[in-house]
Amino acid sequence: MKNIGSRARTAFAPKMSARLGVGSWVVLIVLVALLFGACVVAYLGWKLADRVDVPISGYVAMVVGVIASLAVGFGLMALIFYSSRKGYDEPPVLIVPEDDFKEFEPPSKRAN
Repeated sequence: MKNIGSRARTAFAPKMSARLGVGSWVVLIVLVALLFGACVVAYLGWKLADRVDVPISGYVAMVVGVIASLAVGFGLMALIFYSSRKGYDEPPVLIVPEDDFKEFEPPSKRAN
C-alpha cells in the first residue's frame, strides 16, 4: 500500500492485481446474467407489443417522465458539484479563536 494525501488526512491505496478473485468473477457473472435477462425481457416486450396503438396520453406521460427524470438527475449532479466546490464534503474542523480560550479556563486563572 502507498500513502496518499497529507498528514491531516491519510488514505491508503491498495495494490491493484491483474487477476480477478473468485468474488469478482461471481459478481461479473451475476451482472452479465442480469444484462442478458434484461435483454430477453426487452425483446419479448417489444414482440408482444407489436401492432398496439399507444394513445396520445401515453406519449405525454412518457415525455413528462423523461423530463422529470432528467431534471432530478441534473439537479442532483448540480448539488454534488456545488457541495464539492463550497467545501461541504470536507470533514468538520473546530476552529476556536484565541480570545475564546478565556471562557474555558477556570475563574482563578482568568486575567480580567
